Amino acid sequence: MAKKVLVLGGGIGGVEAAFALCHKCFDVELISNRDYLYIYPISIWIPTGEYKWEDVILPLDEVAKANGFKLTIGEVERISTKEKKVYLKGGEEKEYDYLVIALGGSKVKHKGSENFLSICGKPEESLKIKEKIDHLMEKGGGIIAAGFGGNPKDPTGVRGGPAFEFVFNLDCYFKKRGIRDKFQLHFFAPMPKPGIRLGEKNAERAYKMLDKLGIKRHFGKKIKEFTPEGVVFEDDSLLKSDLTMFIPATDGHPVFKNSDLPLNEAGFVKIEPTCAVPGTDETVWAIGDSAAFEGPKWKAKQGHIAEVMGRIVARNIEAKERGDEKREEYIHHLHILCLMDMGPCWMSGALVYRDDKRSIMLPLPFIGHTLKKLWGWYYKASKLKKVPRIPGFDAP
Repeated sequence: MAKKVLVLGGGIGGVEAAFALCHKCFDVELISNRDYLYIYPISIWIPTGEYKWEDVILPLDEVAKANGFKLTIGEVERISTKEKKVYLKGGEEKEYDYLVIALGGSKVKHKGSENFLSICGKPEESLKIKEKIDHLMEKGGGIIAAGFGGNPKDPTGVRGGPAFEFVFNLDCYFKKRGIRDKFQLHFFAPMPKPGIRLGEKNAERAYKMLDKLGIKRHFGKKIKEFTPEGVVFEDDSLLKSDLTMFIPATDGHPVFKNSDLPLNEAGFVKIEPTCAVPGTDETVWAIGDSAAFEGPKWKAKQGHIAEVMGRIVARNIEAKERGDEKREEYIHHLHILCLMDMGPCWMSGALVYRDDKRSIMLPLPFIGHTLKKLWGWYYKASKLKKVPRIPGFDAP
């Protein structure tokens, strides 16, 4: 009888892990608190109206049917590695032979968080951002501030790229409608050099693009709080804003604190280089935003790394079942890769890459935006097995 593997989380990493485990002929059940997979990398186009809600989601029941795993919609409440059980809200219990944790994380708390919206927060917030932008356009203009924060306890969970993409797309959106002069666009971050993980030269290129587009920068001041008037920094200066889009850094998921899992200072699940959770005899594994990463200082949590980890876990579990002592490690696969979208303007995107040896930013005038849209189409079609999968092309 095939061993039972529970996968917790219906995001990019969890779905890829479920797919890979099914391919290895395990009995796989995925548990998600949503009945859809939300494709965050292309959700940046909801606020500008280029994409609608249905364009950025995949029904998980269709993905499960196409890939051969069981789907359960439920909220995980607690994990007991000693009992080999997962407890769901409502009293349901799930037993497992192997467990893959891909629940993501929570967000670092900020004072006045009710006064900002996030493109990387709850999926519904993207629709609220669009409503706010539409309202400002009806009023004839306004001030929009976009930014992201950090987590001193674990800097790997920073989400800076989508903030850059959001403000670049807004600039393009307003220009195409002839109303760019009616809006002030601002970009803020508490660190002196946001985006430095991309490499010094790549970060500087992003700053120059902000300057070229007339997007004012506010770097190096810690955020004190968010108010209805805007962003208050540590020196009590106020960045006025009619709409604040802010992406908090990732923190450990609340479920982990209710469980018997080893955690780092920020609340992420500790893992071995193989993605196995220490002290569980390789029965519990953690990937993506749920896991505490090791590696170079520039390391970052991205969707494609979560997918790589999901495939590594499947191969390592298979190896254990065969009695093979050889294991694959995720650290050798760490790199930063993203297609930074700038909207359907002449400078429509740039391909950014970083590893231990090099950092590259390749401008993609005219075609960058189209390439990212093609990736979005491919991602949805491949997850439903409507087109063949291309190795290394699953998440940007």
